[in-house]
Amino acid sequence: MKVLVIGSGAREHALVWKIAQSPKVKKIFCAPGNGGISQIAECVAIKAEAIEQLLEFAQAKQIDLTVVGPEVPLSLGIVDIFQAKGLKIFGPSKSASALEASKVFAKNIMKKYKVPTADFAVFTNKEAALKYARNAKRPLVIKADGLCAGKGVFVCSDLAEQEKAIQSIFQDNVFGTAGNTVMIEECLFGQEASMIFISDGDNVCAMASSQDHKRIFDDDKGPNTGGMGAYSPAPVVSEDLFEQIKNEVIIPTIQGMQQEGMPFCGVLYAGIMITDKGPKVLEFNARFGDPETQAILPRLKTDLIDIILCALAGKLDEIELEWDKRCCVCIVAASGGYPGDYVKNRKISGLDKLSQEKDLFVFHAGTIKQGSDFLTAGGRVLGVTGLGKDIRQAIDTAYKGIKQISYDNMVYRKDIGKKALAKISV
Repeated sequence: MKVLVIGSGAREHALVWKIAQSPKVKKIFCAPGNGGISQIAECVAIKAEAIEQLLEFAQAKQIDLTVVGPEVPLSLGIVDIFQAKGLKIFGPSKSASALEASKVFAKNIMKKYKVPTADFAVFTNKEAALKYARNAKRPLVIKADGLCAGKGVFVCSDLAEQEKAIQSIFQDNVFGTAGNTVMIEECLFGQEASMIFISDGDNVCAMASSQDHKRIFDDDKGPNTGGMGAYSPAPVVSEDLFEQIKNEVIIPTIQGMQQEGMPFCGVLYAGIMITDKGPKVLEFNARFGDPETQAILPRLKTDLIDIILCALAGKLDEIELEWDKRCCVCIVAASGGYPGDYVKNRKISGLDKLSQEKDLFVFHAGTIKQGSDFLTAGGRVLGVTGLGKDIRQAIDTAYKGIKQISYDNMVYRKDIGKKALAKISV
């Protein structure tokens, strides 16, 4: 079969890499792809949000299956448009994608179907939001309602930070129309875990647990990013807790979306805070996580295409996933200045040294290929991923790999996996 993967990040590189392992797949296209993806798929110069062009391409090439990586095309209704033309595509509909595209919509679904989450309030003007913050007298999380590439969340410990966040969204308009509505939540405390499930609208199957590292600097300091690293599995998620999250978060949400007339077929990602009162949802995403996918897919033994086809056929209850028992760690190499301004087109050295390394994978995020060279082309540049018999060995493998790579003003966190080590040593 011919497969089209939409997107250009390390998540899409990992998806293409995994899909290429399926004996059912003869040809992979990726739009727009990146330097690394070009080594294993044919990259097509169509942006992920150019829905009509993607549709024309899929029809012209007689694509058998399209897999959507990022959230923007989902929120624009690419699944509805492709399906209306009889094309097979994996991802939730535009209406179901609102679980990610609108934080307020997701909260209201959680509230209605009794999914545990933080208390919240919703505002459409700066003055009302400021008044609420001044009366709250506690740490707050301030979120722009719409899609902000993982950067629309401010964790504010005091009133000064809260006022600054509210002003930046409403007055400075830093997120454009995505910030027309703002949600203010109580701040939850505990450890975070990323839980990813695939749904066919009725049934669900679970991917392995993982934990993301959102902040740019070590020890979770600095601004939020799209993610600076991840590991899988997450020791904080015991087998009992895994089942609790499935039964109290995922299944009620999938059933609720079905009752709302918006069946969710695709990938449901739940960002979970493990609090002393149990697991609570921080956010939903309507697609594979990034960088979690880069830490999960190397552990997946089951053919990803088989999973996707079962989901599209409404037969997820007929498949059982098989996992590598080893641990996996992904470390993101970024451009200095990210998540703010950064310089592109820096030559990347050392990638050739890693191509034959056992249990080490380099997933490209923001790169382009120029002749025989790879150049930086984004804030997050590479995801260096290592497998190991335990979390310590996986950390060592990944860091050994990333230390062999260099480019001007390269930055990465030095503490990815530290929380897992702390958990297993207790």
